[in-house]
Parts: sequence; C-alpha cells; structure tokens
Amino acid sequence: MDKFWKEIGIKYPIIQGGMAWVANHSLAAAVSNAGGLGIIAAANAPTSYVRDEIRKTKELTNKPFGVNIMLLSDNAEEVAHLVCEEGVKVVTTGAGNPGKYIDMWKKNGIKVIPVVPSVALAKRMERYGADALIAEGHEAGGHVGELTTMALLPQVVDAVNIPVIAAGGIGDGRGFMAAIMLGAIGVQIGTRFLVAKECSIHPAYKERVLKAKDIDTVVTGRPTGHPVRILRNQLSRELLKLEKMAAPLEKYEELGKGALSRAVKEGDVNKGSVMAGQISGMITKEQTCAEIIEEIFNEAKQVLTKNIEYFS
Repeated sequence: MDKFWKEIGIKYPIIQGGMAWVANHSLAAAVSNAGGLGIIAAANAPTSYVRDEIRKTKELTNKPFGVNIMLLSDNAEEVAHLVCEEGVKVVTTGAGNPGKYIDMWKKNGIKVIPVVPSVALAKRMERYGADALIAEGHEAGGHVGELTTMALLPQVVDAVNIPVIAAGGIGDGRGFMAAIMLGAIGVQIGTRFLVAKECSIHPAYKERVLKAKDIDTVVTGRPTGHPVRILRNQLSRELLKLEKMAAPLEKYEELGKGALSRAVKEGDVNKGSVMAGQISGMITKEQTCAEIIEEIFNEAKQVLTKNIEYFS
C-alpha cells in the first residue's frame, strides 16, 4: 500500500465521502473501525455541531478520521481552526480555495486533500501545498464537474507529483481496480455507504437508492454554476423545468432550499434532494461498513487474479 496511507495509519485505501447531512459520527467511526478513513461532513452546520460530531467519533473509534470542510460556508474559518484544536488527522475540502488554511493545517499535522474536478485546479492545489488530491468525476452524487472519472483521473495523475485518489462511479472491486490501474493510490466512495447499516439517513432514502436503476440519476442546477446529481423525482423534474424556462436563479434557490435535509432526515424522496451517484443501480443490499469494505477488497483481488493472465 502507498506510504501516504501508512502515514495516516489506515488499513485500506478507501475514504468515505464527506456527504452533507449524511456523513456524521456514526458513519465516520464505522468506516474508520473497518479500516478505511471515515469523514465527518461539516457542510453548513454550526461549529458547535461539528465539534460535537468530532468528539462523538472519538468516543466510537481510536482510528484516524477526517473532516470535510465546504469552504464557501459561512463558518469555514471557524471549522478550519476547530480541526486543529481537536487533533483531526485529515481534512478534505470542496467548494472553495483552502490555500489560506493549508500552512496552519500542516503545522498541526493534518493531511490536506482537496477535491478537484479539473487538471487546472489540481495543479493549483499542488502549488498551495496539498498533500494529495481527490479527482472526482461526473458520475458522483451531489455536486459534480463535467469530466468523467475515467477521463479526469489519468490526466490529473499525469499533471501533478502528489498522490491522487479517485472518486465518482466507484462502488465495487472492479471500480477500485480500474482506479488503481489509472494511477490512483486509493478511492473515495460515497453512494455505497448511503446504505450502510451505520448510516443514519432516513430508511426511505436508503430504499430509494436500493431500488434505483442505471438511468435513475440526473444532473440538475447547471444554470446556478453548482450542478448536482440526484435521483429522479418530482424535485428533479421541477428543477429541469426551470432550466428549460431559463428561470431566474432565485427560483432554483427557492425550490432547493432545505431539499437535502428533507430527504435525509424526513425521508421525503419525492420533493427532497436524494443525492446519489450513477452506481446506484449496482447497489442491491444493506451491509455494515466492514462488510462493504471487505467485499470491495475481496472483489478487487479476484479481478486482479482473473486478469493477470493477460500479462503472462
């Protein structure tokens, strides 16, 4: 395994996605206890909430875990200092530039791993001093860029001299091995952990993911500059209708306000934002985090063994 993971102290090169309203202490601790790297999503939550989540995670695991910071949130600076105070091992970032915090994080022994959707941003994050990058493709759930993982990943790997982790469209051992073959040192997985037994989202949300077919996700909100991949429902139809009408941006904000929370907490999978990636159609069962991670690695070993004959 790459020395980067050994420095962090995890067994398996799998990061759990920092999914807003989803990635809490229960899920993060379970992933870390299973040998991966659990992540708490700070999102737009109050700093006091993030502190509580960090401390609850410490009560459940003595393994390393991280915090995902959405840099455009109002309290991003407070959370940036909080992770130093609480001795968090890893920070992943999105929706903004972490440059002004990187020196502080690294002085506190924190590994900094920004999520990037393009080569240009990957190069910039390397110049700022990032320890590694998460190259996330268009297949992912939630906020997405335009390039697919298969196209983006090798280009980022070739463009930088720091480790690259793959994300987007990865949900089993085949996807894991594909990412490794394209130059990644590991993967970030979000959608599959939605149906983990330790994931505390509403059962209706889990059921919607489990029943999803291959074509059941759609990207909405492109006119806002922040496209989001969700499962098709009434909300997605209304959002796409706004796009056709070239509606004012305020209409998108009005329709999307609180939509993710409605899906995650209340189980409103019709008018809520059911964020999920294109691998949803591959997910057919609820498992523990340990079972998910072990299954992925067993499948990866089988894929490697099966295909080694092509090079012999």
